[in-house]
Amino acid sequence: MGLSTISSQIKLVDSQLGVSVAAVNGDFYKRDGPYAGDPRGLQIVDGEVVSAPTGGACFWIDALGQPHATNVMSLFQVIWPNGATSSFGLNEDRPSSGVEIYTPALGPSTHTMGGRELVLERQDGSPWLPMRIGRTYRARVREVRETGDTKLAPQTLVLSIGPEWKGSTSKVETGAVLTISTASSPGLQGARMAIGGGPVLVRNGRAQKLDKPTSESYEFSSRSERHPRTAIGWNENYFFLVEVDGRQKNLSLGMTLEELSAYLLKLGCEEAINLDGGGSATLWCNGAVRNSPCDGQERAIANSLIVVRRKSSRSQKPGAATVRTPDSP
Repeated sequence: MGLSTISSQIKLVDSQLGVSVAAVNGDFYKRDGPYAGDPRGLQIVDGEVVSAPTGGACFWIDALGQPHATNVMSLFQVIWPNGATSSFGLNEDRPSSGVEIYTPALGPSTHTMGGRELVLERQDGSPWLPMRIGRTYRARVREVRETGDTKLAPQTLVLSIGPEWKGSTSKVETGAVLTISTASSPGLQGARMAIGGGPVLVRNGRAQKLDKPTSESYEFSSRSERHPRTAIGWNENYFFLVEVDGRQKNLSLGMTLEELSAYLLKLGCEEAINLDGGGSATLWCNGAVRNSPCDGQERAIANSLIVVRRKSSRSQKPGAATVRTPDSP
């Protein structure tokens, strides 16, 4: 996890996949602290789940290559040796009273402070890393640490328990076996990629009714204000990567989400979802940023949605990939 510009993220795409031809910024994200670059919602990269769903909307491509815009709930849970269950988060800031699982995708260590951490390895015969959504894993406790910031090593997980967690782990010692489930609702087993965003703007060719603001926070008030925007939409024949500049008096003020929905319908989108906007809104195409970011330059962001033209055949449709930023130092 971390923060980097789209131009930098493009360089991380495996050249064996093909040539990157277009990209837009992705999910909303945490901007500072040890977990800077943590996406707000689900992220799946080449089938590996690196950030858990949180109930919000996401864009994802299934095992057959079909696109979807869906609100996804996490059913992630760990089953302790005594049969008790606990929900857990993935690769994010651990609540003091919660449980978190960290994978090597996070970076060199868990960045946690205090608590109890279990270093987990593969139990014989169980599926293992990279972690995928909709799977069940059996993990053996290799080591128990009574401090935080455990190092993350290849082929191991770290289960971190907050110091104020109310569950009992007194019997979870070295050699104990835990069960880990990465189920979700709806089920996304086999998903190739996913990136969070929201809200869904267009479904079945109709603009979606947007919820009225429930608070005066920017997250809600900004929906009815004009700001830079990014969205992805599609129909039976085309994908549309859409970016709207804003906050620039002599160029563009931006769009409200209702205006963006109307524009996506005008383009011919049957389905569409909003992505992060504001200073993050970036459109990259054929080697360069093509929009005018309101910050005056590219912003370092958490992830992006990149269109890659495959090398294997010119007749094939371009593929989609999500990219996470390099591991934090």
